[in-house]
Amino acid sequence: MTEPVLVEVERSGLVESVHRGSLVITAPDGSVIHDVGDVTSPVFPRSSTKPLQGVGMLRAGLDYDGADLALACGSHSGEPGHVERVAAMLAAAGLDESALACPPAYPLHEPTMHAATEPLRVTMNCSGKHAGMLATCVAAGWPTDGYEQPGHPLQKALADTVVELTGEPIATTGVDGCGAPLFAYSLTGLARAFGRLVRASSGSEELRVADAMRAHPWLVAGTDREDTALMGAVPGLLSKIGAEGVLAFALADGTAVALKMSDGAKRGCAPLAVAVLAYLGVDVSGLAELANPPVFGGGRPVGRLLVSWSAP
Repeated sequence: MTEPVLVEVERSGLVESVHRGSLVITAPDGSVIHDVGDVTSPVFPRSSTKPLQGVGMLRAGLDYDGADLALACGSHSGEPGHVERVAAMLAAAGLDESALACPPAYPLHEPTMHAATEPLRVTMNCSGKHAGMLATCVAAGWPTDGYEQPGHPLQKALADTVVELTGEPIATTGVDGCGAPLFAYSLTGLARAFGRLVRASSGSEELRVADAMRAHPWLVAGTDREDTALMGAVPGLLSKIGAEGVLAFALADGTAVALKMSDGAKRGCAPLAVAVLAYLGVDVSGLAELANPPVFGGGRPVGRLLVSWSAP
């Protein structure tokens, strides 16, 4: 099927580009309130799956809460505060950077990237997740070698958790950019899982993940990043962006949203998210910069991104 246009890119009064995609809104009970595009076929949610994996790590014995848990469920920018905490997480498990299976990468944060002399595993945006995976293996008594392989006990446990939280079987398992297994399931399953995290009972692994991420949005992403801005501006919001144009979020009452841009472009995700939040009755006055990002020409704004999704 051809997905509808959800976001337009306007330059000098002309629509220059469009971003098609799919979007689903689920109620606190998991029922679908609204959907456009294809929300039932499997997709790779990429890093939007990290909160679900975080739940699986806790269930397997990981003793994280607060900042460390937020970083284990995040995609950090590689800023000094991120890197120092990842190193501390590894040290607490008796490990160092050499144990990480994620590839070396430069920081996402531009000032930090320009100051870096070489790509490192610890500055790769998924190193927090990998540190959490390694610490889980140590806690569970599993080998750390090969922890990123699909057949490892850790990855089997995380896959089982994803199946439970989404309410769907995993359609296929791929390889994420960080080298860890990547599970395919639908946008509807992703939204339902996020709703389950925020409305879980006190003390549950699900709510521990949600609370940690909401309390530490900078550790989930970083300076000038979408998740940090969204959670910082909307009390009780849980948000996690993924590569290739995926974003999932849930309000404190369990209403949840999952969306994906068909062309994989991230730039349309935040404006669409702000529009959906406004439709859901959320005060988005603190998200003006994300709502209609400018398009530049000659160093000055000459257009903007416009949400073309029609609220039901």
